[in-house]
Amino acid sequence: MNLGKGGDRLSFLRVLWLSLSGRHVCFQAARFRFRIAAVSPHPRPAVRPEPAATAALVSVRCGRDMASSLGSVLYKQWAKRVFAIECGSSSEPLYFALSPSAEGPWDERCRLHRLLSRAATYSLSVASDSRVRGAEAYVRLQSELARLPDRCRVLEMTAFFPNEEGSSIKGFLVQDEGGCPTTERVLRDLVRESGQTCFCTYWRGAEGRMWQSLGRHSEGSRGEILSNCLALAEKPELHPSVLNIKNSVVFSKYEEACAVIQECAEMFPEAKEVVQILTQYNGTYKKGGFPVIVIEGLDATGKSTLTESLRASIQATLLKSPHDCIGHLRKAFDVKSPLIRRAFYTLGNYITASAIASASETSPVIVDRFWHSTAAYAIATEVSGKVENLPPPHHELYQWPQDLLQPDLVLLLTVSADERIRRLEQRAEMKTKEEAELEINSLFRQKVEATYRRMEQPACVIVDASASKEEVLKTALLIIEKYCGIKRT
Repeated sequence: MNLGKGGDRLSFLRVLWLSLSGRHVCFQAARFRFRIAAVSPHPRPAVRPEPAATAALVSVRCGRDMASSLGSVLYKQWAKRVFAIECGSSSEPLYFALSPSAEGPWDERCRLHRLLSRAATYSLSVASDSRVRGAEAYVRLQSELARLPDRCRVLEMTAFFPNEEGSSIKGFLVQDEGGCPTTERVLRDLVRESGQTCFCTYWRGAEGRMWQSLGRHSEGSRGEILSNCLALAEKPELHPSVLNIKNSVVFSKYEEACAVIQECAEMFPEAKEVVQILTQYNGTYKKGGFPVIVIEGLDATGKSTLTESLRASIQATLLKSPHDCIGHLRKAFDVKSPLIRRAFYTLGNYITASAIASASETSPVIVDRFWHSTAAYAIATEVSGKVENLPPPHHELYQWPQDLLQPDLVLLLTVSADERIRRLEQRAEMKTKEEAELEINSLFRQKVEATYRRMEQPACVIVDASASKEEVLKTALLIIEKYCGIKRT
């Protein structure tokens, strides 16, 4: 077997470890040798004494270490952040803050204490001065953690400053019910490989409080930077997953999305192709004299049927987003991180806008999906948990980008969940990951629909598409006549 070098060898070791039941694998990297030994399980985190007597010394040491780490976004003001652990889509996140001593609110009967004290617990957080590399590192880490043994539990975790835009650092909380020491070694290896990830351990002090120790792991460097006691924190006004959405998965400007794809141009050829295509577009096209009507809706709500019928009924030009000139690249971008994927689809809207500008000079234009669709799916995917966690109505994320050609009318087709499933079962088309999620996840579907309904400037006009295609066309034509002054020809 060809094991390759560096990261490939580490990946091989992890696969081998995962395949062994009740044993763990250690290796000496320099000699590339294995040692297999039986594991004695440690079901609960170790109890360590409270470091109260050495608090001053720790603070001095940490201040020096932190000062040398200020170049990394990961370690800046770490102890001032609030942390959120996602325990499931139907429950509220568990929030906690940090304190250098055993102060602040705490209750050993609370859910957070019960969660952290039940097993050996670690957390890994990902950030980078390069948002593209940081986003890709997060996806790789998520994939690696999915390969941990069944006894390990992985939960999403965020470190953030409450209600401060762009402050979220995403990561994961990992728990090993068996307390296997190999789990910690594997996690530390992942941190070293990434170079953009920090590692925390959690333990119970002599006073019964839970503590977090932040470590730094890089090439030739390893050590504890900071230890803090956990304290309960209040629920913030905005869900932490909302804080990093702007210009990360929902882009408000052409330049922001373009910068992401340009950074990717040296990473994979499809991004370079998009950059070349973009040289033909400057993102400043304006609409012609004829109306532009966008048809939006979930899969299987009848968009394709209605757009074709409208094209014939009002002698319109039919367009779709993303435009055909980049449509063949969708598969390559659909497997990338949300940042890269959303930037691609956002630029698809701007490319489509240039085609709309040209076509609207000579005829009405019907567009099969546009910016509302891109934003609605991005927000609903990024915001974890319940519908209530979405950005509140009138939030800036629901506003149409000022530099993107704006349509005269947006129709949102809706059908009941049962009817949509019935229609989907009659189709044999390939589905994107998000379209497949709509079929099985009613909560995700509710978030997409709620996001659509909160869009503003322009808002969506709701059309019940449960009726026959003739009735739906009639309703759509009446709305178009009302808003755009176009009658059926």
